Amino acid sequence: MQVINNIPVWGEPVIDGAVAQMRNVAQFAEKAALMADHHVGYSMPIGGVVAYREHVNPAGVGYDIACGNKAVRTDMPGRELRRKIHRIMDDIEKKISFGIGRANQEEVDHDVFDDEAWGLYPAVAKKDSARAQLGTVGSGNHYVDLFVDEEDCVWIGVHFGSRGLGHTIASHFMEEGDDRDNPGRLLHERSNLGADYLAQMALAGRYAYAGRDWVCGKVARILGAKIKDEVHNHHNFAWRETHDGVEYWVVRKGATPAFPGQRGFVGGSMGDISVILEGVESEHASASLYSTVHGAGRVMSRTEAAGKRRGKKREGGSISRRMMEAWVKETGVELRGGGTDESPHCYKRLPDVLACHEGTIRIVHMLTPVGVAMAGDHEFDPFRD
Repeated sequence: MQVINNIPVWGEPVIDGAVAQMRNVAQFAEKAALMADHHVGYSMPIGGVVAYREHVNPAGVGYDIACGNKAVRTDMPGRELRRKIHRIMDDIEKKISFGIGRANQEEVDHDVFDDEAWGLYPAVAKKDSARAQLGTVGSGNHYVDLFVDEEDCVWIGVHFGSRGLGHTIASHFMEEGDDRDNPGRLLHERSNLGADYLAQMALAGRYAYAGRDWVCGKVARILGAKIKDEVHNHHNFAWRETHDGVEYWVVRKGATPAFPGQRGFVGGSMGDISVILEGVESEHASASLYSTVHGAGRVMSRTEAAGKRRGKKREGGSISRRMMEAWVKETGVELRGGGTDESPHCYKRLPDVLACHEGTIRIVHMLTPVGVAMAGDHEFDPFRD
């Protein structure tokens, strides 16, 4: 860890601007920290953590409210998964909805739709489409992965958020608060706008949890397996927390809560390990506001990797489909979908990133990827952040 302008920073900046962006956000906050997977985001960098006593920052939470990870351990042995992996990945690709603007192929009901916050604008206008989208994964860096751990137990891992609902809520409150390009434009928790945002952010959080629950359950049924354990976290959200005896709204964008003993699922790229980790008490953990990475972190922008978009195609990218597939083949992963802007070439290596946070976390399980399913490279997802 190094301290830059009173901001604890883990790891070395690779994509220019993340630290400068964090400095801009931190000048309006009581506390701030930057995780080792950091890179530039909308208004606030991915990997950023800030704390306010009475305010919340919609741009800090971002467009993909409640984006997060869920991992479940099943009773399926890895040898059985590997024997059936081709058919299983075909079934996942067919039965789970990937891509933008997609509705779930199955009608899904959930008590999240009884929440009173649906009566607030703009959530009220999104209820029907949100009901149809529940359990869809989206595109970009969102995925459904299958892993085996050190005991050859099969795990399911998913990464996505609140889809179009969260994007609509975020856009509305950024525009109302003039928050899109000004990280100092905050919403007070007791203002009408601030209270409505917090209510709808919480709604988007419950919706995202419900979606990830559904997808993990559906994939377990595809596997013919029972779920034995689960780990579930948001990493784009604001929580009311106490630090050094003071209550704050802690905003994490692309950062996983990691209080002592709290478990989290952190995914690597499609050709790298993922982990189940647990927070550990230490001076550095306190400085991080008990946070850690949410993934490996990018070293290459999407445009640099895949090129500029020309209609449905991209031109001029540094990473070819052949390069991506060669890396994935070398690691023994059965891939469905995935764009070259999600190639392992675009990411830091997760073990290197985790090493930067040594002493604040411990690894509980090492997960080796066997199957990865994502939307195809023709998709652009406005709902991810």
